[in-house]
Amino acid sequence: MQDTRLVQDTHRLALMKMLLHGIEGGVTHGDTLSDDHNALPPATLILSNPPFGTEKGGGLPTRIDLTYETSNKQFAFLQHIYRALKSGGRAAVVLPDNVLFESNVGTSIRRELMDKCNLHTILRLLTGIFYAQCVKTNVLFFTKGAGNGKSADKSNTKEVWVYDMRANMPQFGKRTPFTRDYFRTQADASPDVARDRFEDIFGADPSGGTEALALRVDSGDAGRWRCFSRESIAQGDDNLDISWLKDHNAETAQAQRDDPALVARLLQHELCGAMSELRVLLEALGEDPDAVLEDLLLDELETVEPQPVETQPVEAQPVEAQP
Repeated sequence: MQDTRLVQDTHRLALMKMLLHGIEGGVTHGDTLSDDHNALPPATLILSNPPFGTEKGGGLPTRIDLTYETSNKQFAFLQHIYRALKSGGRAAVVLPDNVLFESNVGTSIRRELMDKCNLHTILRLLTGIFYAQCVKTNVLFFTKGAGNGKSADKSNTKEVWVYDMRANMPQFGKRTPFTRDYFRTQADASPDVARDRFEDIFGADPSGGTEALALRVDSGDAGRWRCFSRESIAQGDDNLDISWLKDHNAETAQAQRDDPALVARLLQHELCGAMSELRVLLEALGEDPDAVLEDLLLDELETVEPQPVETQPVEAQPVEAQP
């Protein structure tokens, strides 16, 4: 295992985890989007959750081997990942929705990805799984084209399978934890239970080979598992943000957000939180948070000493007598 970490604390944490779990390899402290990437050997497997956001200050990566310049870290790391794979190497990468639909340089990077690699599967996840509640994420599974030369970097993606694990799913949290059971049907489930969850139908070949893909079955408009040809994706300007299920949960959530009573309760919740933080601050400053404001103002006024007011003498002005 080889890795590069930009943040020093994360670098130390990665080294500690490798030591505790007996993982051989090395983690260097550096910037993957600079010439530091040269220290990493070609990879047979990459599992990554790239940083979200832009380069600090909106700057571009300093490495010059990326085909498309961009300050967007997700697009920069995506280029790094499919370029770093060995021939036949595979990757699973967590990316937000915007990487799947942004135009201009985003379109060009998606095209290069589908040329150089077989992008065989996209898993659409719910919001808040990897990041904040408002961020929608996906997992892209792809395999680098086999062979050498320019021919190996062309037309590797023939079809893309999409599993929608986002529409009409429960609201996960402490009461409803997001467990692996949502990815697979339990082995002891009765025969009449449909085995249509992601792990059930992904197949045994993690590389998404031709034979494995041939065993997959499109579930149609009413199912969560669909296949889209490379030609149909190209007709959509290589937009990979593909959805077909009507999300009733999203409609309900939107209706709730428009409810004035709910908005008032949310505001009350935010204000109560702010008041709690102010109370802690006052206690840290040695003040009584329960003191009446008027009493505090009187105390302040009593401690202020009156300042003498200097008066300026007024010179008498001569008055001209009127005839």
